[in-house]
Amino acid sequence: MDDESLPPETGVGRVALTVRNLGEVTEFYESVVGLVVHERTGERAVLGDGETALLELREDRSTPERPRSAAGLFHTAFRVPSRGGLGDALERLEGQWRLSGTADHLVSEALYCRDPAGNGVEIYWDRPRSAWEETPDGGVRMATEPLDATGVRQAATGEAAVPAGTDVGHVHLEVTDLDAARAFYDDALGMTVRTTYDGALFLAAGEYHHHVGANVWNERSTPASGRGLDWFELCLPTEDAVTAACDRLEGAGYAVEVARDGVRVTDPDGIELHLRS
Repeated sequence: MDDESLPPETGVGRVALTVRNLGEVTEFYESVVGLVVHERTGERAVLGDGETALLELREDRSTPERPRSAAGLFHTAFRVPSRGGLGDALERLEGQWRLSGTADHLVSEALYCRDPAGNGVEIYWDRPRSAWEETPDGGVRMATEPLDATGVRQAATGEAAVPAGTDVGHVHLEVTDLDAARAFYDDALGMTVRTTYDGALFLAAGEYHHHVGANVWNERSTPASGRGLDWFELCLPTEDAVTAACDRLEGAGYAVEVARDGVRVTDPDGIELHLRS
């Protein structure tokens, strides 16, 4: 790693959502996605894989819905460690909810749906990195092809909860301008563009396929506001790496705020990012 890049050990930490009905949304993430409730109070729930917190939900009935024009969350992507875990997720979704899509992305196999509040959700597993193909420019080859749903179902193990080791593999955002997103996440923060689609960027620390996706497919035109994504977190391996990232961000003109558990910065669309070691 150099001082201009995030360490390859960087990963996504927690994702925080503001919702109107905490009970309904918590039930979805527990029974359908398969997360485990770690903490629950009157207006807050924390869920994860039983060991690590992955999702924080906060109830706020006074916050309005996210405007159709506003930037924000496209989906939170929960990564299970095996195809069997994906098969279990497919059984839960088909039995208790409704899929909005499935895909084979070459590097991964994925299921898509929306939670009761309308937030996008992806559940996926990664193929071994030895199976990933590199593009001529040094990126990673990705596509959207039909999922072998039969093979995924056959891999199911019958588990009602996600396996230990499940994490948030990436967060996909809806942004207003791809150039501005690239200037923040690539040039300032220190990620690398791993691949592009028409109207989308996929960025990562190191050689992962992506930790952050950004798209303009729905032509969002105003900063993030309303219910939905509150913040998301990147976990870096050392305090020195956090300091280096902060120096890059401040050098590029972004305001960094020191918080109790790390630092906070806002991207060009008003989306709050937390960094911690």
